[in-house]
Amino acid sequence: MAHLPAAVNILTTDGPNGRCGITLSAVCSVTDEPPTVIVCVNRGSAMHDVFKANGRVGLNVLGGDQQELALHFAGATKVAMAERFTWDVWDRTQDVPVLKDALVTAVGTIKHTVPTGSHSVLFVDIEQIRTRSGGQSLVYFNRAFHRLDATPLVSGGAQT
Repeated sequence: MAHLPAAVNILTTDGPNGRCGITLSAVCSVTDEPPTVIVCVNRGSAMHDVFKANGRVGLNVLGGDQQELALHFAGATKVAMAERFTWDVWDRTQDVPVLKDALVTAVGTIKHTVPTGSHSVLFVDIEQIRTRSGGQSLVYFNRAFHRLDATPLVSGGAQT
């Protein structure tokens, strides 16, 4: 799986069962109508049950300059969860934490949960989405972070 490049995301929640967030790369669009994504969360994570119980999530697709946040929410820096949410990087106008400068923020409700192997696949119906133009995307590939430019590949056939 380390050779499968993927966007880096921070999934957040807030509610009666607590506020938390985790870095993850297992995110995929499912449908446009209704807008639905899947996110995969390890069932062994202490936060797994918090996400399920709260039922509301914020999905933050990270830009190339947000690697430090990815490390914090992966637990690599040992910064306490409560402290992470005191930083001035959060848009506090939503019922779940979303980042001010993420490439994409989506707020939604977990509609279905399917246990699969060590993880749960959470089907999230998206109710609100915001995108930011410009910048790079943060991608995880071969056990390292990489920045991906938004420059499109040239389309068309091969030259002879």
